Amino acid sequence: MATEQCPELRYLSGLGNSFSSEAVPGSLPAGQNSPLECPMGLYAEQLSGTSFTTPRARNLRTWLYRIKPSVTHEPFHPRDPTNGRLVGDFDSRATTVATPTQLRWRPAQVPLHPTVVDFIDGLYTLCGAGSSFLRHGYAIHMYAANKSMDGCALCNADGDFLIVPQQGRLLITTECGKMLVSPGEIVVVPQGFRFSVELPDGPSRGYVSEIFGTHFQLPDLGPIGNSAAHMPLSIRRLFSCLSSANGLASPRDFLSPTAWFEQVHRPGYTIVQKYGGELFTATQDFSPFNVVAWHGNYVPYKYDLSRFCPFNTVLFDHADPSVNTVLTAPTDKPGVALLDFVIFPPRWLVAENTFRPPYYHRNCMSEFMGLIYGVYEAKADGFLPGGASLHSCMTPHGPDTKTYEATINSRSDANKNEPFRLSGTLAFMFESSLIPRVCQWALDSPCRDLDYYQCWIGLKSHFSHGNGNGATTSSSSEPAAAAGSADDEKE
Repeated sequence: MATEQCPELRYLSGLGNSFSSEAVPGSLPAGQNSPLECPMGLYAEQLSGTSFTTPRARNLRTWLYRIKPSVTHEPFHPRDPTNGRLVGDFDSRATTVATPTQLRWRPAQVPLHPTVVDFIDGLYTLCGAGSSFLRHGYAIHMYAANKSMDGCALCNADGDFLIVPQQGRLLITTECGKMLVSPGEIVVVPQGFRFSVELPDGPSRGYVSEIFGTHFQLPDLGPIGNSAAHMPLSIRRLFSCLSSANGLASPRDFLSPTAWFEQVHRPGYTIVQKYGGELFTATQDFSPFNVVAWHGNYVPYKYDLSRFCPFNTVLFDHADPSVNTVLTAPTDKPGVALLDFVIFPPRWLVAENTFRPPYYHRNCMSEFMGLIYGVYEAKADGFLPGGASLHSCMTPHGPDTKTYEATINSRSDANKNEPFRLSGTLAFMFESSLIPRVCQWALDSPCRDLDYYQCWIGLKSHFSHGNGNGATTSSSSEPAAAAGSADDEKE
């Protein structure tokens, strides 16, 4: 359904809330979840995002009241033709490779007619770690599509999708309702929800992260930069009275859809199930978007990244990128994320006597970067909107030569401490504690920038010591006279 044919979209505000929504007044049961007869002859169906015995504070489930239950379909069969470029088990060496090399990709070309590609066929895996079968790990995908999904819906049984559109809006229909998602916004479709993607603006491309065995949540604020979630429970309780109440992403800015349904007889409607990284299909004779009412706290949601309230250094040195975390998928180890979604939005840079672009760095986490629009502050050239880079565990990375030289040479002593507003850019990072394996087709892709390493080759030594004319003296434990003699011999 095109956007102009869709009634004005309405949303429910808040992340982690327990919502209720009716497309038809009186369709939601009162006082219980599964009465003997539901209002209006609807079927009650629960969708569980956590185990039944998960503690109440973290338990996720939603009750759906639908015209026909989702079980009414033919058996699943392997999809033919299958996408072939999706991975859900990164322990296999058949299609993935471990490499510490810095990697960068140019933007993928959006398919052009007569080639017709929808969101499912345009989705492909770049890298990931762990296994959807073992319920621990993640995958990073990209998509490029030029056709709306028609007569089919996708259900991801492997994990949650966090979708970052970079070009073209997405009109996403879910069992809870519709959401219109623009570049500069993100959308999370939790595990198990059936959804369909339409392209109201035509061709679209973007990024997708997928997490296995857990769900995204807001990071704890704590004293900013030292999250209380990283501390033992006893210390966390002590700091709870000191924690910042505001900043970063606010729960009120996350929007979930309101109930919407279609009651149509559609023979041959296809459900595509992503299961273990493979695709299976089943057919049914009705739309899966036949939910008239629902209530619960397990719902899709979207978020406008311009509403993020960044924190930054106000005196000297560089804040760690963790202060820009929008959503996190934690592990059982305190302070260590399966996957963080971090953004680098427009903001003021005010640190005094400080190199303001990101510093040179080796990280025990692995960092996948994407650029939604503008120019990334650490890469003057080569990192383009729609492109991507991967710096794996302990692989060094940082500003390119052009950025470094421009930064240290562009400011006179009189204005080097002047505040500067970084505008017109929006980059993001998927950061994980797990070491990724890279798909072979990503390494072989014509979009891969084989000359990426050269952006640092031009970095030169600025080291000066001793006599002030650029000559160096030995810092070894050998006597200075001996060092001098060696230098004389070389001359």
